Amino acid sequence: MVLRSEVSVSGSAAKIDLHHPLVTLGSCFADHLGQRLRENKFNTLVNPFGTCYNPLAIHKLLRYSITQAEPDAKLFLEVDGHARHFDFHSSFTAERQPDLLNLLNTAIGIAHAHLLQTDVVLITYGTSWAYQHKSSGRVVANCHKIPGAQFEKRLITQQEVVHDFATVYSQLKAVRRNVRVILTVSPVRHLRDTIELNSVSKAVLRTSCHELAGSFADVEYFPAFEILIDDLRDYRFYEADLIHPTPLAIEYIWNIFQQRYFSSATQQLLQTWQKLRSAIAHRAFQPASAAHQKFLAATLQQLQQLSAHLPLQAEIDQLQSQQHA
Repeated sequence: MVLRSEVSVSGSAAKIDLHHPLVTLGSCFADHLGQRLRENKFNTLVNPFGTCYNPLAIHKLLRYSITQAEPDAKLFLEVDGHARHFDFHSSFTAERQPDLLNLLNTAIGIAHAHLLQTDVVLITYGTSWAYQHKSSGRVVANCHKIPGAQFEKRLITQQEVVHDFATVYSQLKAVRRNVRVILTVSPVRHLRDTIELNSVSKAVLRTSCHELAGSFADVEYFPAFEILIDDLRDYRFYEADLIHPTPLAIEYIWNIFQQRYFSSATQQLLQTWQKLRSAIAHRAFQPASAAHQKFLAATLQQLQQLSAHLPLQAEIDQLQSQQHA
C-alpha cells in the first residue's frame, strides 16, 4: 500500500563537487540550501544581498553582480532618518546616502569577485507578485514599509520572467562561460496574496522554470516545491505558522539535493564530516579528564585525515586549543 506521493528525483549528469564554488540568490529557501552547502564546506556565497522574492528583482541583483553597475540612483530613499534602496534588503542601511552607496558597492564587488570563480548559481524564486514603484516605473525588491499608494502591485508574467532571465543569462555566460544555473521554486506560500492568488503566482514561477530548463542547456530545475507540497504534504512538516518548512523538512529536501547532485564519493565524505561535526559540538563536563583528552586526540586524528579533502583548519585549531599538555 502506497500512502504518499514520493517525488522521484534522478541523479544529475552534471555533479557538484567540493571544488565547485556556488552562489545562492533569492528567497529564504536559498538561505536554507546555501547554509547547508556552507556547513558542508562548499565554497558558497549565500544570498549576498539578503532575501529577495520576485524573479525580476532577483535577476537585477544578479545583473549588479555581473556588471558591477552602481545601484539605480532613482531608487534611494529615506526611512526613519536612514538611507535605504528599493533594490536591496533592509539590512543594507546607513545614516547617509553616500555611506549606503559605499556599502552596496562593496557588497556588489564581493559578489562579482565570487561570481567570476563560480560554477553553479542556485536561484530560488518566491513569488511572481511584484511591486512596481509608480514614480520610477521600476519593479522593486523591497518596499521598506513605504505606503502602498506609492506602488502598483502586479503579477509578473511568464513571458517577462523568461525574457529577463535570457538577458541576464547571456551576461552571466559572458563572464563565466561554464557556469550552470539551478532553478527552484520556494515551497513557502505567500498567504497575504490569498491562497488562490498564491497558487497563480507559483504556477507562473513553475511554468517559467519549466520553459527555461528546456531552453538552455546549462539550466535545470530542482523540485524543492514539489517535494514539500506533494511529498511532505502533512502539516507536521511545517512550523507553527503552517507556512514555513520545519528543520526536518529542510533536511529531507537537502538529502534529495545531495542524491541528485553529489557523487557517491562526495556523499560518503560528507557523512564522515557530519559525524565529526557532532563530535566537535560535544561539550564535556570535565574538559581536563583523561577520557575527554583521549576523545579530543581521536577526533583530531580523524579531522587531520579528512583535512586532505575538506578545509578543516579552524576545527583542528579549535580542538587543539582544548588539549592539555
